[in-house]
Order: sequence, then structure tokens, then C-alpha cells
Amino acid sequence: MLNFYKFIEILVSLQLLIISSMLPVYIPLALINESINIQETPITWQISTIILLTLIFSRKVIFRAFTLYIFLGLFILPVFHGGGSIGYLLTPNFGYLLGYYPLIIIIDNLNKKNNLNISNFLKSGFLAIITLHLTGIIYNFIQIIFYKQFNIFLYNLGKYSLGKIGYHLIMLFPIILFINPIKKFKKR
Repeated sequence: MLNFYKFIEILVSLQLLIISSMLPVYIPLALINESINIQETPITWQISTIILLTLIFSRKVIFRAFTLYIFLGLFILPVFHGGGSIGYLLTPNFGYLLGYYPLIIIIDNLNKKNNLNISNFLKSGFLAIITLHLTGIIYNFIQIIFYKQFNIFLYNLGKYSLGKIGYHLIMLFPIILFINPIKKFKKR
């Protein structure tokens, strides 16, 4: 049975997942005429949030929170970045949501080794994000075979993986700022 503190951890994680899936990433760019232009990137803060939550809490807590998030998005509210409902199972996006489970396992394994430093974090982070994308690509490939629409595979590969993986890998670097505070927090 869940104790009160685990229940609170799961609720906090769920809230952060929902909020982070709704927030796009913006990059301010300085232009020649000294004005600032805000450039929206095609990703949200969701991967960074999952990684941070996994570094702070245990795998069980994040699995439960993420499973609640998926249940909520499929059956109750459209909380996913591209909407929601049971029809979301038929989109390539759902494969990438399933890819968060191996991502959580890889980051949690880094956590269990108590060897959290920048180098190990970046290695595990790169591996976790590549695994997330491979899971999405495999899910997309299974859909393509099932529906016999082979001409869409390369389009989906470019749109959902190749177009976003660079941004996802870059999003690991801001998390480096949180490594030392997380290590201090865990020692307490």
C-alpha cells in the first residue's frame, strides 16, 4: 500500500508532467538591429522534467506518475502536447510516450549507482534519449506495417525523430546545473 509521502511524490510528479507537456521551449535570438526575436522550438520541457524527477525520486514513483499521466491523457483529459483521447494510440506520438519508460529505467540506473556526475549523466542522458527515439521509431514502423502505408514512414521519421532529437540532446545541458543540488538533497 502507498504511504502518504509516496502519494504526495506521485501527485507532484504528475502535476509537473502535465505542466511541462504544455510549455513549449523558447530561445531568444539577438537580431542585427539589436532587437530580440523569440524562436519557438518544436519540443516541450517534458523530457527534462522526467529526467529531473527520476534523479530526485525513485523509479516506482515516476512509473506510477507517468502511467497516471498516460491514463489521464487517453481516457479523461487531453493533457498530451498534441491533444489526447483513445485515438492518440493511433498516432506516432504515442510510441514516443512509451519511450519514456526505458528513459526512466536508464536514468534510474544512474541514480542507483550513486555515481551522479556530469560525465556519467551526459552518457546516460544521451543513451536514454536515443532509446526513447528508437522506441518511437519501432512503434511507428509497426503502425506502418499494420496499416500498409509505407510512404509515411520517412515523413514520420523526419518529423518526430530526426527533427527533434538534436533539441532533446541539447536539453540535457541545462539539467547539469541541477546535478550538485540534487546530490546534496539526496545526502540529507
